[in-house]
Amino acid sequence: MSVAQNLSYSIVQVAHNFGAVAVVGGSLSAVMFRAVETRKLLAWLVFAGWGTQAFSGATFGAVSYYFYHQFPDISGVALDALIVKIVCVAIGFLLLATYLFGSSNWTIGRMNSVWVTSSMLAITALSAAAVLRWFS
Repeated sequence: MSVAQNLSYSIVQVAHNFGAVAVVGGSLSAVMFRAVETRKLLAWLVFAGWGTQAFSGATFGAVSYYFYHQFPDISGVALDALIVKIVCVAIGFLLLATYLFGSSNWTIGRMNSVWVTSSMLAITALSAAAVLRWFS
């Protein structure tokens, strides 16, 4: 690998890691904090984290395509893990968008459910990332 290629992957990986920290840490923190305003601030952090996960994940493929003129060759368990990650990110992003723009009249129970769900999605995506890395 060239220096440019290694640097490109490294930059994308840093962004991807910070997105993972935001979705896991922000979601788990929101489960613990009950103040509506605190949760709203955490929602913006987690929403940005899910967006970062989506963008940086796609950028991994773009970097591979740029340097190899093809997308990464993954199959089997690695492909399954990638699909799990994509589904978690899509649901997490939509869940937090709904929370941010539509939760003003929600019950506390419904808000709690969002944070538990986001936490489960974040932990699942992070776990799938380890599987993807190991099997690809």
